Amino acid sequence: MSDERSQDTRSRLTASRRRVLAAAVLAPAATGEPARARALSTRPGDRALVQPVMTRLADWADVSKALGRSGDMRRFMYHTALPRQDLTVSSRGILIKPALALGTHVAFVRYADHSTLLMGDAVVTERELQHFCDVLQEHGIMQTAIHKHLLAHKPDVWWIHLHAHGHDPVAIARGLRAAFDCTGTPPAGPATSSLPVGLDTTAIDAAMGVKGAPDGEIYKCTYVRRETVADGDMALPAGLGSTTSVNFQPLGGGRAALSGDLAMIASEVQPALAALRRGGVELVEVHHHNLTDEPRLFFVHFWAVGEAVRLARAIRRAVDTTNVVPMPGETGS
Repeated sequence: MSDERSQDTRSRLTASRRRVLAAAVLAPAATGEPARARALSTRPGDRALVQPVMTRLADWADVSKALGRSGDMRRFMYHTALPRQDLTVSSRGILIKPALALGTHVAFVRYADHSTLLMGDAVVTERELQHFCDVLQEHGIMQTAIHKHLLAHKPDVWWIHLHAHGHDPVAIARGLRAAFDCTGTPPAGPATSSLPVGLDTTAIDAAMGVKGAPDGEIYKCTYVRRETVADGDMALPAGLGSTTSVNFQPLGGGRAALSGDLAMIASEVQPALAALRRGGVELVEVHHHNLTDEPRLFFVHFWAVGEAVRLARAIRRAVDTTNVVPMPGETGS
């Protein structure tokens, strides 16, 4: 009888241990948390990050040739713009200038371990979307987000965030070119100078607290996160994948259409959304742009039409709920 009780006790203990182990394994799935999420929670300051290194324009000649388009240097980044000047897109009856919201951009950064990181944002039509993604995948280029930046607009346009990391930037550039060649993205054209912007840019700068810059017919104000942002084990240079951008398209009479996005950590999302709405700014989407950034960044894309300086003040109140500073090299109040 004693042996039976002993065996019964061992059976109950074994079953109990199995239940504990099963609960530990199933807990992440039950909460929607990936099983490895805890291993990825280390903050950038808690580990050594691979740092970007400065390069020269000449260092990217082979990438430029493979991509079929010239670029420029923006501190650590070799940057190439591919505006969708072939598209005629309207939103709420307003014709969207390419620099306002139709600019494809890709940026390459060299790192101390001799690897190269690509990040970018591509504008494609709905008809182009699936095949564009197929070609990117054939060349090992990831899509880290697919979403909208504008409210009701015609034709349907999508924005795809791009990511690749490796030791052969020329191969990455070839893959990008193959994908872009499947779209109507125009080939490289001659550089064009910015046109006079029909807005009170001095007042806009004062309201935004940053010195903006013209881009074609658009006026842009840009901020970057104060903290170091990491992508996996790599420290991102300021302005790569973590910018807040506010773009003004003049409509005449001091009015403008505004499009842009705020970069936020989770605790900033609700204050920023509330500030935008209090200022009469419309919300478009809230989403991620990257998969392994730390701190985890969210982006709210917004839209507004009205008196430009008044809207600038409204946007500034939302910007001030986030931990950003003017883009390096730009000054403001």
